[in-house]
Amino acid sequence: MIGKISGILDYRATDHVLIDVRGVGYIVFVSDRTMAALPRVGEAVALYTDLLVREDVMQLFGFTTLAEKEWHRLLMTVQGVGAKAALSIQGALGPDGVSRAVALGDWNAIARAKGVGPKTAQKVILDLKDKAPSVMAIGGSVAQAMGDEVIEASPRVVRPVAQSNPAQSEALSALANLGYAPGEAAGAVAQALGNEAGLETGALIRAALKLLAPKG
Repeated sequence: MIGKISGILDYRATDHVLIDVRGVGYIVFVSDRTMAALPRVGEAVALYTDLLVREDVMQLFGFTTLAEKEWHRLLMTVQGVGAKAALSIQGALGPDGVSRAVALGDWNAIARAKGVGPKTAQKVILDLKDKAPSVMAIGGSVAQAMGDEVIEASPRVVRPVAQSNPAQSEALSALANLGYAPGEAAGAVAQALGNEAGLETGALIRAALKLLAPKG
């Protein structure tokens, strides 16, 4: 498994880029959102990757964070969601947006992605809602890509990868320790962050607990 490549951005196309790694060019498909975040042609770039192998094709898909990579894998487990549709969903929402939509059961947000209809969006929510907490807790460090093969041009070309909000994973863990179900906890944390982004751990836990408190 090719889990990460680092090299020089050789060219951009509509839906993919070519990364030169020590003279070998790798075609990597990316979402619109990831494409917009990449540097200019000729500059250093590093992407986490997922290799899709089929009988007639081998394709690499690239991501700026491990959370984005994991959502791509999970989205493709849903019947009717292929690699391109998974990229489209993340291109429309980003990994945090996907986490929030799935945790809150907001299939309308998923359906806004190009090529994804209401029935498929609803199936995404149904199949993945309980898996949202584990992805929300993923950070962006290379150490968390254990077990993947890493292809690198040299240490100097590696770009920093965005870190996820540590308060998010800590709040999910705290709510789990309090006995809340994973899907329930994820929904409350996602809603709290949607109401006020950037909350620290303590404030995020309190906000989530208020949302989880019995109404009436």
